[in-house]
Amino acid sequence: MKKRIPILPLPLDRARKISKRFIGFGEHLQKFFPGMHFDLEQADFDFEPREWIALALFSFLFYFLLLFPALFVVTLAARIEIIRALITTFAVGFAVGAIAYIYVLFYPRLFVSRKVKNIERNLPAALHHLLIEVRSGVPLYNALVSIARGNYGLLSEIIDNTVKEIDTGRSQVSSLERVARQNPSIYLRRVVWQIVNSIKSGADIGDTIKQIVENLTLDQNIEIKKYGSQLNPLALMYMIFAVIFPTLGITFLLILSSFIGIGIDVRFILAGILGFLIIFQIMLIGLIKSKRPAGI
Repeated sequence: MKKRIPILPLPLDRARKISKRFIGFGEHLQKFFPGMHFDLEQADFDFEPREWIALALFSFLFYFLLLFPALFVVTLAARIEIIRALITTFAVGFAVGAIAYIYVLFYPRLFVSRKVKNIERNLPAALHHLLIEVRSGVPLYNALVSIARGNYGLLSEIIDNTVKEIDTGRSQVSSLERVARQNPSIYLRRVVWQIVNSIKSGADIGDTIKQIVENLTLDQNIEIKKYGSQLNPLALMYMIFAVIFPTLGITFLLILSSFIGIGIDVRFILAGILGFLIIFQIMLIGLIKSKRPAGI
């Protein structure tokens, strides 16, 4: 398997061999993740749920055992109290390991989400291509070959695998039905099922594809309008937490300190606000990006 998880410390095949020691724990924990088998199948990962959970446990232990001793030695060299250094480094190592565990655990779902966006981003252009080919009198198989050779990202790869199946002797209908069953994109499933129904009923595929293109365009316009309406409260939240709150907060603290006579370390406060703003803006950008429709 050539797929690689960014946070995983080793290549996936090698990490899989090492993580087999934790399959027993994965066996007990998989009951808490009933949808993991479906996520792994949609992501095209050749793993059982217990194997994937074992892989996540391996990631947790790797980062924890790497950071905890290393940071503990550094804190001791910095002459920090042993108990304080032990608690701090243990917490940091555990937190980083927990983040790695959660990331690996839910990576198949994230991978599927990226696949869906990649497919749906190129789907309208590919359907227009297919419509032109079919309207020109080109057989459906040749039109699929043209899309497989086109620059439509993951969609071209899916169609290319379908064309190869047809070349091996499998019928067009059964190959397209497999795509409809195993594909994570709802839009692509709908498109393929309608094409399959047209083939079975003997209807004009060109008319079917034209109707699909019109419906898909309408759905994407609705999604874009919905996305635009969601940006307004996010912009308001940004104004409150990134502009108004820091400005008024600093002013309020300065006035309060002058009344009650408590000294305030301005540098510490500014550093804290700066750290908060960086984390907040990164999270906000990620939220906006995650809600963006695939068509834009």
